[in-house]
Amino acid sequence: MILANGIQYESSMQSELLAGLEAKLNATLAGPPLETETVVAAIDALGRRVAAGEFDAQIDALQIDGAEQYKEMAVRLLRRDSLEFKLRTELGAEFRPDFVTEPPEGLRPLRVLTRPLGVLLHIAAGNADGLPAFSVAEGLATGNINILKLPQADNGLSLAIFRALLDQEPRLADWLYVFDTPSSDLGAIQKMAALSDGIVVWGGEAAVAAVRRFAHPGTKLIEWGHRLSFAYLAGERPQEELAALAEHVVATQQLLCSSCQVIYLDTERYEDVTAFCGRFWPILRSAAEARRPRTLGAVAELTLRTYTDRLEAVLDGGKVKPWSSPLCSLIPKEDMELELSPMFGNVLVKRLPRERIIPVLRKAKPYLQTAGLGCPREDREELIGLLSRAGLTRITRPGSMSESIPGEAHDGAYPLRRYLRIVDVEL
Repeated sequence: MILANGIQYESSMQSELLAGLEAKLNATLAGPPLETETVVAAIDALGRRVAAGEFDAQIDALQIDGAEQYKEMAVRLLRRDSLEFKLRTELGAEFRPDFVTEPPEGLRPLRVLTRPLGVLLHIAAGNADGLPAFSVAEGLATGNINILKLPQADNGLSLAIFRALLDQEPRLADWLYVFDTPSSDLGAIQKMAALSDGIVVWGGEAAVAAVRRFAHPGTKLIEWGHRLSFAYLAGERPQEELAALAEHVVATQQLLCSSCQVIYLDTERYEDVTAFCGRFWPILRSAAEARRPRTLGAVAELTLRTYTDRLEAVLDGGKVKPWSSPLCSLIPKEDMELELSPMFGNVLVKRLPRERIIPVLRKAKPYLQTAGLGCPREDREELIGLLSRAGLTRITRPGSMSESIPGEAHDGAYPLRRYLRIVDVEL
């Protein structure tokens, strides 16, 4: 399905709609700008409707594992106070809409205008339900027209959100276009890119590389690539902290960039790794059993992953013996490299003494994102320093690695600033 100017169309209308899109974009840009208050009020009202349960039936119909957690997070981020805090934090005083500079030595001042890039093309990844809507909301908040190419894995949630948003505020209709274009339809995506001032791409290296190939020179690329995250534990950790980490693993199924792929232990001894697995295993298994997957696909994925773990253990000559059940596993490994886990509750456990944090993690520097740090209070500042210098962009508690906080940066940058441009006007 396609959403254009507030009207829903069949996918077969794509060519006709794209042919007339440039004229519609130009007409919108020639008219009054989109006011931030219009966007904030609409999103806040939508959030209150979500919180009241108005969309519970739609959410349940999507059969998303962990849907209630997603709903709670969405409601928190959609509130007016969260939105306004995000705007203040990310844009700050130096990005106020209109001001006059005061150069030294009596030099001529400039009037400085902060303006939207114009038209943003969002190419969203499908690894997180609601991500396309979140990306577009940032584009709207900065006054941009937004064209969204839905991910092929989108389950209809994004379109439902946008229809509800436009019902809430019809004035947003000319600022939002949604196409369910498959990634194989390169011609259509290139047409969208040619109309855009910036391209926001979420995805892995292949997706980013493809966009770089067809983006026009001068088009701003805003890349949010895939990232790897891990937990780092030093010393004997309390039971409640380990329980929170286990809940995080099974709740996210390790599908998010901020999900824990590896549990690193501050030790040189492999024996400490196996001892930790013995302690953590009943905690992880209990969390997995309490949150059994709802969808048949997720159950099948878990079964396949667990079977693969067992095969790999046999092929490895028995050196790696995972703690495993049909719902999750712990896989101790002797190396220290940061890597993607088998996911779906299957966690890698490795050694990483603090003296080797920087040389080991710097090998993965393009992919580093979140570290869930659990350590004694007296070690915290030292470990924060090492992790941040290694290239991490988020440091959280082990159990809150995937919780979103209003105003936090994304992969080390403030997104809203990247969707704006500065216009200098001579006085």
